[in-house]
Amino acid sequence: MPTASDIEQMLREASLRVTRPRLAVLATVHEHPHADTDSIIAAVRAEMIDVSHQAVYDVLRVLTTAGLVRRIQPPGSVARYESRVGDNHHHVVCRGCGMIADVDCAVGDTPCLIASDDHGFDIDEAEVVYLGLCPECQPNARIN
Repeated sequence: MPTASDIEQMLREASLRVTRPRLAVLATVHEHPHADTDSIIAAVRAEMIDVSHQAVYDVLRVLTTAGLVRRIQPPGSVARYESRVGDNHHHVVCRGCGMIADVDCAVGDTPCLIASDDHGFDIDEAEVVYLGLCPECQPNARIN
């Protein structure tokens, strides 16, 4: 977990002004991977009661544009934010409780990650979402 000074440095290296809302939002995203906007707002408001919803939305947009956070939106889910950026990792999502976990990119032969027709695109990233049931939800599925 990065320290407050680490987070300040991240903002400076991204050529962003260091503000209380930016510090709070970036720290929250690091503390709560895959959090949705409402959860981030609640966590930020726990330490900054006067921050507005719009301010948090604006900070998330700025941090995403700067590459300090990544916005993901798994199927059937609202947008979520994570601090793991700069790699091409994927996600596994529980169909039962909605829990999300990171999955490193596949290694070895990965034909499904090679586009059968790139339509002239210079492809630099593939997004894969694995769906299933997490260990906590599996016993409930067997009962039903």
